[in-house]
Amino acid sequence: MADITLDMIKELRKKTGIGITSCQEALEKGNGDFDKAIDFLRKKGILKAKKRADRSASNGYIGSYIHNGQIGVLVELMSETDFVSRSEKFQKLANELALHIAASAPLYVSKDDVPSDVIEKEKEIARDRLKDEGKPEELLDRIAEGQLQKYYQEVCLLEQPYVRDEKKKIQDLINEGVAAFGEKIEIGRFQRLVLGTED
Repeated sequence: MADITLDMIKELRKKTGIGITSCQEALEKGNGDFDKAIDFLRKKGILKAKKRADRSASNGYIGSYIHNGQIGVLVELMSETDFVSRSEKFQKLANELALHIAASAPLYVSKDDVPSDVIEKEKEIARDRLKDEGKPEELLDRIAEGQLQKYYQEVCLLEQPYVRDEKKKIQDLINEGVAAFGEKIEIGRFQRLVLGTED
């Protein structure tokens, strides 16, 4: 297997505009070959999703899921056209997202939705814990950043591992949807209700 360097990842990112993690994964799957890495990104629907990111998704469908009459979820899945939003596959995806939300209890749709004061508080908690563990001062910020990524995986819907296939993130599921439907789709908002609680 080829050694994937940071320079290779940066170069693929520059060519595609895709995130660092996806670029690294693509280069690993392509054994360092840029053409194979780009093919991998195309197969996963990531490149198509990136190209469609600036389009407007103003149609959609509200998916729902009720678990044993105790947990209820509504989720807004948006599309560019009503042709797609009325399709059975699109509605099934929306309902599948609602099921995932019921099981995984995210707090936000994406990392961008996490308030800056919450991020700073999480970094502070991580730094204090690392100090107590005796980690060197110069490494605290880097390790805390890694722990922040774990926090995002817990609380951000798009970053969470999909409950039916933990090798996939919800973002991957959305990217696959973009590839399948041929247009931009995105999660608008969601509401999760648990019987007997105020949250």
